[in-house]
Amino acid sequence: MTSDAPTHVFDVDQDNFEAEVLQASLTTPILIDFWATWCGPCKTLGPLLEKLATAFNGAFRLAKIDVDKNQQLAGMFGVRSIPTVILVKDGQIVDGFAGALPEGQLREFLERHLQPRESEDEEAELAPAETPEQAIERLRGEIAESDNSELKLDLALALMKAGQADAAEAELTALPANLATDTRAVRLRSQLDLARALQGAPAQNELQQRVQADPADWQARDLLGVRLLLDGDAAAGLEQFLAVLEKARDWNDGMARKRLLAAFATLDDAELVGKYRRRMASLLF
Repeated sequence: MTSDAPTHVFDVDQDNFEAEVLQASLTTPILIDFWATWCGPCKTLGPLLEKLATAFNGAFRLAKIDVDKNQQLAGMFGVRSIPTVILVKDGQIVDGFAGALPEGQLREFLERHLQPRESEDEEAELAPAETPEQAIERLRGEIAESDNSELKLDLALALMKAGQADAAEAELTALPANLATDTRAVRLRSQLDLARALQGAPAQNELQQRVQADPADWQARDLLGVRLLLDGDAAAGLEQFLAVLEKARDWNDGMARKRLLAAFATLDDAELVGKYRRRMASLLF
């Protein structure tokens, strides 16, 4: 970290760890960057994290820990490779990852847990959130300059957010094998499977009317669940799948169970997924 780094980026050692990380995280989330001077990927990741610490305007503080100088701290967190990044809130570890991620994935990681703060200085206000269409244009430009496979995965995700399922699937299919098991790729594949189910399907209002008229219209419940899920009402969609599972477990070759598993793969809300996994298990076993 350079001497002119912003105040929300700071160095941590054994002496100030408890006060600057554990205690400080009770009021402001602390993102810990475990790094070393000899680590090549750390030189890529570190500046990106500092850039995002500035962009998020104090929504979190970035703690830099040199593992060579602080082996005890690295051991306490079970750090086995660097870079390793860990997010601490309210004195507890809430998430983390190993390796140097691209900026898009870093933003996704951070935005799962916190949101950027508005700057009080109008000249330093954050730029408007990037639309999926803007992300597509930006990523295509970056890919033209650099054959980075992770950028291609970012493009597939942006295409899906823009409603371009066919284009997203084409990009996903073209990804190299080493990204096939990436969490985001698996999630996108499940989203595409769900989106395909809606091809030619009735509108949400019509499906709701069908379910009200006949609660045993399993096809309507199934499609309604998919629509609700993809429209962002995850709990309501999962309820539809559970209703089918409870009353017609074997309908359409066990489709309700398949839908639930696909839905779980698309959701980031671990608490919600855990709740509905338990309810699914209680119906199956």
